Amino acid sequence: MISLAFIGVGLGIGLVVLGAGLGIARIGDSAAQGISRQPEASGAIQLAMIISAALIEGVALFALVIAFQMGGQLNKETLSEFAKSAPAVEQAQ
Repeated sequence: MISLAFIGVGLGIGLVVLGAGLGIARIGDSAAQGISRQPEASGAIQLAMIISAALIEGVALFALVIAFQMGGQLNKETLSEFAKSAPAVEQAQ
């Protein structure tokens, strides 16, 4: 049971990193296309790109901190308490 919880935390961390990477890649691609179409607007495009990338990185960092804290909270006592309460939930349904 504890190994599945750690797998869940690992998958969450992987999805956060993947999402942030894809988001920043799309920003970079769009900025490169915009600058190639209108070179005179490169300053404004770069500023918007940097702000957007910073916002994505901020959300990704926040999600990683939460995921690492969840991983730190996982121990055998926590999972045994969860396992004790899980049958009660199933019986109520």
